[in-house]
Amino acid sequence: MAGIAGRGPELAMLRGWVDAARGGAGRLVLCGGEAGIGKTRLAQEVAGAALATGAAVAWGRCVETEGAPAYWPWRQVLRALGADADEVLAAAQAEAPEDRFRLFEEVTRVVGRAARKQGLVIILDDVHRGDEPSLLLLRHLADQVAELPLLVLATFRDFEPDSVLPRVLPELLRSPAAERLELKGLTLAEVGQQLSGATNAVAVRIHQITGGNPLFVREIARAIADGSWREDRPPRTVLDMVAARLRKVSPQCRRLVQAAAIIGRDFQLGLLASTVPEQLAECLPLVDEAIAFGFVDRVGDGGDYRFVHALTRDAVEASLPTADRAALHRTVAEALETRFGDDLAEHLADIARHRRELAQYGESEAARRWTVLAADDAVRRLAYEEGVRLYRAALELAPIGDDERCRIQLALGRAAYLAGDLHGCLAAAVAAAAAARNPEQKGEAALVLEAVPDQGINASAKRLCEAALAEVSDDALRARLLAQRSHLAFYDGEQERLDALSEDALRLARRSKDDHALADALRARQEACPGPAGRDERLQLATEMLALAQRTDNARAAMWGELWRLDALIESGQLAAAAEELPALKVAVDRLGGPVSAWHHDRVAACVAQATGRYADAARLGRRGFERMRLVERAPATGAYFALQIALAGHIGVTEDAATFARQTFDPPPRFATMARLSRAHLMMCAGLPEEAEASYRQAGPLENWSLPAFFVLPAYVYAALACGGLGRRGDLAVLVDRLESFRGEHAVGNGVAYMGPAELALGRAEVVLGRLDAAVDDLEAAVRRADCAGAPGFVAEAQYHLAAALLARSGPGDCERAKPLAKEAGRLMGSLGMIAYADQVAALLGRLDGSPPDGLSRREVEVAELVAEGLTNRQIGERLFISERTAQNHVQHILTKLGFATRSQIATWSTRR
Repeated sequence: MAGIAGRGPELAMLRGWVDAARGGAGRLVLCGGEAGIGKTRLAQEVAGAALATGAAVAWGRCVETEGAPAYWPWRQVLRALGADADEVLAAAQAEAPEDRFRLFEEVTRVVGRAARKQGLVIILDDVHRGDEPSLLLLRHLADQVAELPLLVLATFRDFEPDSVLPRVLPELLRSPAAERLELKGLTLAEVGQQLSGATNAVAVRIHQITGGNPLFVREIARAIADGSWREDRPPRTVLDMVAARLRKVSPQCRRLVQAAAIIGRDFQLGLLASTVPEQLAECLPLVDEAIAFGFVDRVGDGGDYRFVHALTRDAVEASLPTADRAALHRTVAEALETRFGDDLAEHLADIARHRRELAQYGESEAARRWTVLAADDAVRRLAYEEGVRLYRAALELAPIGDDERCRIQLALGRAAYLAGDLHGCLAAAVAAAAAARNPEQKGEAALVLEAVPDQGINASAKRLCEAALAEVSDDALRARLLAQRSHLAFYDGEQERLDALSEDALRLARRSKDDHALADALRARQEACPGPAGRDERLQLATEMLALAQRTDNARAAMWGELWRLDALIESGQLAAAAEELPALKVAVDRLGGPVSAWHHDRVAACVAQATGRYADAARLGRRGFERMRLVERAPATGAYFALQIALAGHIGVTEDAATFARQTFDPPPRFATMARLSRAHLMMCAGLPEEAEASYRQAGPLENWSLPAFFVLPAYVYAALACGGLGRRGDLAVLVDRLESFRGEHAVGNGVAYMGPAELALGRAEVVLGRLDAAVDDLEAAVRRADCAGAPGFVAEAQYHLAAALLARSGPGDCERAKPLAKEAGRLMGSLGMIAYADQVAALLGRLDGSPPDGLSRREVEVAELVAEGLTNRQIGERLFISERTAQNHVQHILTKLGFATRSQIATWSTRR
């Protein structure tokens, strides 16, 4: 363990994790401790051990001072892996927050490919100083580390007040592959090992002074060796030690090291020579002197150097008088501008840092200009959080005029929106509007923030939008504002305003011939045309959006056009045509990239698979889409996956995923609250939990007060009707049948998420419960035809089963003869599709049609059936019969199975007739 004292256990653990990673069990190790505790030294030992095993090693060092370009540690890692960092991190113009995930996925792909070759160790040093986008990229990779032959070792300093790491660290530690390693101070014995020839008393004294901090101990050992250690005047900090040593070097070396400290912890000798200024040859012996005195080390063979520790650089910088420090910042900034003038991209943030140091000396205009350039570059690189930080820094550099303030606030608002900071976005939009000096600026301020599921933010966005509309006359800008106002109305459920707002937006956009305005207006108009009544127009809008996509080569517009067309095809029961359209959606999604677009494909493909009876494919696609989307936008990911699970439960039973969702507390957006409770009530009935179903249904409130999203009205009525039928809520069920009447000939599907069959299927099942058997038979016959025409075999079988049961219940002339082949066909089809939810019910129905005993119930089950007929709940049945509520529930479930029934109302009807 030579060369690194006191870290034997930690090094052994890390070597074990390297071996495990090479075997395919990746790890993310987060190594923390105070400054100078030996984190980097330990990482160097791990790197050497990994290289000895044949693994590759890539370092990414974060810069202690401001000024590094976005994703700087990852740029270093990518270059170490032989990848073109500029190409990997290249980004198209961002339009939505999720666009950055394409970049994250590309970095993960490159890292994964390198890891699979021979095993890989990535060392990210000093991540407490990393920019937020770099830490978010690490968080993205952390979710996949466990499946790669990869060890990521990230070192960080504890208790850094300005760091963003404390916000990200808990999420990193939640990774299944995460390990936390805390480095503590050396023991007395270990300190003694570092002090050659020192007495035990001296070792005890030094241990007390340093707390076992290896860097501090090493600095004192150096002082003992050169004779400058004075036991009666011990240093208070490492900084004191470095400052004392700095006074011993030559004046020329001191000036060189001080200039290097202003450049940063890492510096190139060529840039340093331009800063001093000296000829390069004259700098070489001075650098050697700095190395000999323990200030800097060489990094590679290309003229790159690094201070031995961040505290060393801090101490050297602190030795500079204010005037000298300011002069060096100016000199370094000018040298960077001259040296890298042809390509400043990687140096903009550094130049801006040096220029901001000069702002207090009357140079704020130049500082602000460079800071805005650096912020613009960060946003182009999809480093939104870094852009936000830099724009805010620019706004602090007074004096600043209203026009420039408005422009910077607009840029800040857009960056904050892309970073997911909605409140920061709103504050910037309001500030931009306040500083605006013309209608165009007010309009742009109103468009900074998009509609979101937050009523408070939307209320402020409405005020900005309406104030801008009062002044803006330009067709294109006005169209975009009207589209924005329409979106806000859609989110707030103001359906009555959507039509006029979206229609005006589309009219102006078409007149302006502005493609951006047209895309916004088309999306607003699509939201205003929900349900069957708006389907034809939605198809026309899809065609127009696809034409726009082709004209502008816009993958996002192509995705929306394809999605709208698919939604309309599924809703109209053209499932075969929808399946044929899926490849076109896949092309657009692949071009666009990112998890959100991929989720859109997976949710629609899962819906088509579920509708056409390919249940395993539906479950697989739905799960994949959920996993892709949940880290980006959990609410829509959860809502769509939950809806799919409910649809599957009706045919293949309640899966483990569905049961998990049913047990979880899910807080949907306000507009979807009623919908979520109704769908959960139906799922609970599928799970055989009527008490829980009743509770969920009650939470939806009185039927006349339901608030449903416009695109989900029909599915919501279907969920509610099925739940009411099972719960025996005949009053609500009768009202729902009346409401479903207007949807005859339609298919229940909400926005390409889950298909619930023809409306006549829900009507027929409800009418059976209400005793309207003639109407039920008519509707179920229509449901069989419509499901067959749509290409939905599972719903054909479901409708056939319920039609056979309705015919048997009616028992009119020829009904039983008609019912038997229907039941047999339903059973055959259900068996071929794997519709296990109906297996027992079909068997019981066939048994009754074959003349088997009509019930086969036990005496206790007959008693329970009679109590169900009296309208008692499971709890009340349990109290009457002195059994538990759960036992009563089991009896009811057995009765349903034996009699081939689906609802308690059918039990009640059977018991009364018996």
